[in-house]
Amino acid sequence: MSDLVTAAVEAHGGLERYRRFGSATAHLRVGGSLWGLKGREGILARTAVRLDLRRQGASHHPFTSPRLRTCFTPHRVAVETCTGEVTAERYDPRASFPSDVRAPWDDLHVAYFAGYAMWTYLTSPFTFASPGFRAVERSPVTEQGESWRRLEVTFPDHIATHCREQIFYFDANGLLRRHDYTPEVINAGHAAHYVTGYKEFDGIMVATRRRVYRRGEDGTVLRDVELVTIDVESVLFS
Repeated sequence: MSDLVTAAVEAHGGLERYRRFGSATAHLRVGGSLWGLKGREGILARTAVRLDLRRQGASHHPFTSPRLRTCFTPHRVAVETCTGEVTAERYDPRASFPSDVRAPWDDLHVAYFAGYAMWTYLTSPFTFASPGFRAVERSPVTEQGESWRRLEVTFPDHIATHCREQIFYFDANGLLRRHDYTPEVINAGHAAHYVTGYKEFDGIMVATRRRVYRRGEDGTVLRDVELVTIDVESVLFS
């Protein structure tokens, strides 16, 4: 691992502790302008997501109804009842997204996007130490009066995420402060994702406040609209 990966992993709780757990369940409040644009405003307003920490998988519950949940893996997404009865499913879900940014999303689009996004957010930076991930430190930047070290991470092909190459910014304590990527399935350009409000859950440091903004071609962060907001109320690692 690079020095920055090691420092970041240790700052967030350490690889030894993280690997004791097989899953994590986070209770969330999710908002922002994206959901209205896609005709799905309020769909994840209050929800819980359960993540598989040993392979990529996630499930949101409740989802559109108290009796329904999602089931996300990179190559299949489904909506099912709490007893496991499938009500809708889609294979190769990434290929189903419309190219028009204004086009509405169906339940399975939401389930796929929310599943891979929350898995990416809540497993970073620990996944950077996994086989197939490549991390290279780039030059630091000054933001909010602080020097933040930058890590360019290339995700392996078998992981579903926003895009293959993403930039993560870490403060002097090794905590993640910003995350840049291009959410390809939205087809609306670049994003800058800021994280704050760290709390410790079962020995793991988790950012409880996340805000995503548009990022211009010149790198300028456009804070006029919050694309996605995520507030984490609690997390249980098990």
